[in-house]
Amino acid sequence: MAKEKPFVPPNEMPPRPIQPLLTGQKALVTGASKGIGEGVAVALAQAGADVLLNYFSDPEGAEKTAEKVRKAGRQALVVQADVAVEEEVQSMVARMIEAFGRIDILINNSGIQLNAPFDKMTLAQWQRVIDINLTGQFLCAREAVRVFKRQGIDKSISYAMGKIIHISSVHDIIPWAGHVNYAAAKGGIMLLMKSIAQELAPLRIRVNSISPGAIRTPMNLEKLTTPESYRDLLSLIPYKRLGEAEDVGRAAVWLASDDSDYVHGAVLYVDGGMVLYPEFASGG
Repeated sequence: MAKEKPFVPPNEMPPRPIQPLLTGQKALVTGASKGIGEGVAVALAQAGADVLLNYFSDPEGAEKTAEKVRKAGRQALVVQADVAVEEEVQSMVARMIEAFGRIDILINNSGIQLNAPFDKMTLAQWQRVIDINLTGQFLCAREAVRVFKRQGIDKSISYAMGKIIHISSVHDIIPWAGHVNYAAAKGGIMLLMKSIAQELAPLRIRVNSISPGAIRTPMNLEKLTTPESYRDLLSLIPYKRLGEAEDVGRAAVWLASDDSDYVHGAVLYVDGGMVLYPEFASGG
């Protein structure tokens, strides 16, 4: 008897080339070994940027991403670092400057989930998610800003001194039972981003966030094992398709480019309308 093929949600993203909007720029992407980080890193490379690919525990995945960056004709540097550890973040940024000479774009993407009902969540589960998902974004952004200020503005590269893009989640505004550490961190990212943006605007350092919805990542595919689970997910997405890492990558390319030079302190929801309260579409 033939083995039944596992269910795979369809990819309905329309194919189209990425424009070379980032030629000559250097980008650092945290959590680049898979999922959204991989998709963003590859999109940046296709748009013309050389990329430092950070990972924590998946060197094989990071090398696969590096192969895709090089296939796009750009340089890739793979660096292991825990973004929650100050010294490791500082060392990673120093290695980037040594290899590429500068940093123009930071994609603050690293994130984890350690889920539990609220009254059963341990302090260790709470703290590790906050450390990676929120404190890690603070540490990476702080180091990038220090480099941006030393570099100054080079208009042959970009009209901004530097670009920081925080990868957050629709759960920066949608509560998520059983995931309070994750949702609290994502909510914190919103005001971390906005406060940094307010402070750094006069320096022409642009700071924004992308908040994805349901994206085809290993974490989400673990839950989408049947057509029924896929239909249940689509009931939360007005646009009626699963998001792809490339959707986030294209948004990141635009936000990192001079095409969005007047976009600052904004949250871009890449979610197929998930934050539109779809359960009210029929009148509530």
